[in-house]
Amino acid sequence: MPSTHNKDKPWDTPDIDKWTIAEFLPEDNASGLPFSEESSFMTLFPKYREVYLRSVWNDVTRALDKFHVSCVLDLVEGSMTVKTTRKTFDPAVILKARDLIKLLARSVPFPQAVKILQDDMACDVIKIGNFVSNKERFVKRRQRLVGPNGNTLKALELLTKCYVLVQGNTVSAMGPFKGLKEVRRVVEDCMKNVHPIYHIKELMIKRELAKRPDLAEEDWSRFLPMFKKRNVARKKPKNVKVKETKVYTPFPPAQLPRKVDLQIESGEYFLSKKEKDAKKLDERKKEQALKQVEKEKERAKDYEAPSESEYQGSSKKRSRSGADAKDESKKKSKA
Repeated sequence: MPSTHNKDKPWDTPDIDKWTIAEFLPEDNASGLPFSEESSFMTLFPKYREVYLRSVWNDVTRALDKFHVSCVLDLVEGSMTVKTTRKTFDPAVILKARDLIKLLARSVPFPQAVKILQDDMACDVIKIGNFVSNKERFVKRRQRLVGPNGNTLKALELLTKCYVLVQGNTVSAMGPFKGLKEVRRVVEDCMKNVHPIYHIKELMIKRELAKRPDLAEEDWSRFLPMFKKRNVARKKPKNVKVKETKVYTPFPPAQLPRKVDLQIESGEYFLSKKEKDAKKLDERKKEQALKQVEKEKERAKDYEAPSESEYQGSSKKRSRSGADAKDESKKKSKA
């Protein structure tokens, strides 16, 4: 049966942009009555943010007063609270105020965080502390996301049109929904050991393809780079113990004898206490005597003469010594 609701819509003209988010005005609240219940959100902030929050809290109060939302800063508990009032007309502004205090708690500066109150702005706080258990590896991958001199983070902000701040165990991002989706994908893959430069190259190619209207309805997968994992052969450590392959035997090994059984076999079990002590003393004296002999040998090495190379004279016949010459002269005189 054909539908009876397919009627002409004179207000639906082609020049209307259906994706624009219209501003919610007080006139849009037709009833004009306050909300039936009060909505409130609270978030905690770290101790080091207390000084900064106290300095900008007057600006936060003025920004929320425009939307008739009250805010409370509790320094004792270390918390920030936002609440709706009887004058609040926008039901979604309390969610924007919740995101504002959440960003302030994550070290986003107030001039940037206050932009979340705009209708075309959204935020996402990505938790990265649970991806890596090793602290050193976590710090390296987080620094990889920032890049040298923050260049990787700047490139990511330009390509996604988002503001990104890496702080502690979280990454705070502000921008359009499409950009936030890309930022989350890049951040999570970076903590999973996928370098962000691969995603940045992919985003740059998509940005150039979006400028070509002839490729608007085509699949872009053939233009995007495909990065494959490469298993790099690592050097094996030198001192590696090779496990010996043992022959399988279905029978269990023989049970080792107890200490008492060994003493019975050697006859030590039947000795008296005095005899056992005398035997131990005799063994100790023998060990001391052996060690004494070894020490004396080591000390005697210091008194041994070093070995000298034999003297080798010239090939010519040397003249006889003076003593031999005197003996011959005496024999001649006697004769």
